[in-house]
Amino acid sequence: MQKRRLGNTALYTAPIVFGGNVLGWTLNEKESFAILDEFVDLGFNTIDTADAYSRWAEGNQGGESETIIGKWMKARGNQKDVTIITKVGSDMGQGHKDISEKHILKAAEDSLKRLQVEQIDLYLTHWDDDKTPVEETLGAYQKLIDAGKVKYIGASNLSPERLKASLEASKKHGLPRYEVFQPEYNLYNRQAFEEGIGPICKTEGLGVITYFALASGFLTGKYRTEDDFGKSVRGGSMQKYLNERGKRILAALDTIADKHNISQAGVALAWQVNKPEVTAPIASATKSKHLQAFAEATQVNLTQEDMELLDQASFYEKKELTS
Repeated sequence: MQKRRLGNTALYTAPIVFGGNVLGWTLNEKESFAILDEFVDLGFNTIDTADAYSRWAEGNQGGESETIIGKWMKARGNQKDVTIITKVGSDMGQGHKDISEKHILKAAEDSLKRLQVEQIDLYLTHWDDDKTPVEETLGAYQKLIDAGKVKYIGASNLSPERLKASLEASKKHGLPRYEVFQPEYNLYNRQAFEEGIGPICKTEGLGVITYFALASGFLTGKYRTEDDFGKSVRGGSMQKYLNERGKRILAALDTIADKHNISQAGVALAWQVNKPEVTAPIASATKSKHLQAFAEATQVNLTQEDMELLDQASFYEKKELTS
């Protein structure tokens, strides 16, 4: 499978990244090992996680996903064959988001222990706390890079203003530079990326790995009416998608899925795989059929007509963005 370069790093990823939020949440350790084995057997190589995964689940405290990934890599002896992305900045019990130097340095040590590695391939600012100076955050990453504990850094969920400030501080002060950005982006949620952070990523040459690539499952096509909301733990969030525009997107997915004899999820992922501004979408999987959609997305040859149909079906009315 052809790999793609992550920004200006020496890291290369297959066109789809595994979303590790399900590990230790909707998948137990044994099930997680099986799905990760199947993922890499298909030729994929990059796993995205975070220290906070899956803190929201009952009985969890955070770090469950990293712990499972660490155990899996040790059991398989494949640490050098997979690329691990993890993140810092979420509330880990301190009661607020935190990207201060003190928190980052401690959180990185905790992630390294759970992952059972000496170095994190790509370490992302998960959330902004809107108060820590960008120079302090980048300075903490400098210490981790100098110590050989982190290879490269990136960010997620920063406003365009804070991303610009961070990139300017890197240039001005010789601090580490965010090389990858992780935005929410999919056929339904396009505007914030396309009109906000996307142009910055393009100008600055940042790699882009998108989350919620399947809109929490809506773009798989399994949620067609309110009666379908009970199909998964995420079903309750589908109401916001099930409107005229959402139904138009599903109809386009159906048309192209039928044309190529693949799943709607495969089409939705392929749309992103074929977007030049996207390096790789992130998608979670809990079953083999979900991984089959990954394979479909990397193998199908969407035509220009297919891409235009999806673009038109997901067209959004422009409204002023708020950061």
